[in-house]
Amino acid sequence: MRGLTGEAGVDPEPDGVPGTFQAAFTTVVVLAALALLVSACGTGGTGARDEGPAHAGNSVAGAAASASPAPSESPQPKVDAVSLVKDDPKVSATVKHGLKPCAADEYPVDVSYGKLTAGSADDIVVNVLTCGDAVGVGAYVYRERGGRYENVFGTEGPPVYAEIDRGDLVVTKQVYEKGDPVSNPSGEDVITYRWSGTDFAKAFTTHNEYSKAVGGGASASPVPDPDN
Repeated sequence: MRGLTGEAGVDPEPDGVPGTFQAAFTTVVVLAALALLVSACGTGGTGARDEGPAHAGNSVAGAAASASPAPSESPQPKVDAVSLVKDDPKVSATVKHGLKPCAADEYPVDVSYGKLTAGSADDIVVNVLTCGDAVGVGAYVYRERGGRYENVFGTEGPPVYAEIDRGDLVVTKQVYEKGDPVSNPSGEDVITYRWSGTDFAKAFTTHNEYSKAVGGGASASPVPDPDN
């Protein structure tokens, strides 16, 4: 009987089964290993491949971007504001006469560049001040036209100061009562102008009264007369 010829009373496996099963298992393992190897090579799973041709497209795009930066608006050349005022026939002789250097070649002018008249170039706001007290004696707006600047707004008589505020022209005029020192005016008028297409039109005015209780001890200093 087959039970007597086997070891430990266990029937031996049928002939040919062990060899066939082992060969099939080995074939499956080899095929699986080859599939993993091919997949790894094809997907660029190694560090060397990640840094190589797999990202060549991104590298070229990055190089092109760095070589061709986005164009930026070139800054507007600065204008000689002093010459602009002195050559302006609309500026009074009094302001021109007082426009002298305070020290060396430093003139008492404040200059601002910005959009006020919807022109292709920035408009220029020039404030002319006194050297000693920095009191504004004249404020002017210049607009570029045909390669040169022309006066499209001007106000004189101290104290006055003009600024650009979100596309509007804002002019502040100090208000003095009799006996007020320069450092302590009684109030101020703030006038807002807007470009109408041909000139500046007054939009609205705000009047502010200053407290006399603050700074009342300031030494008296007469308001400068623009005609002297």
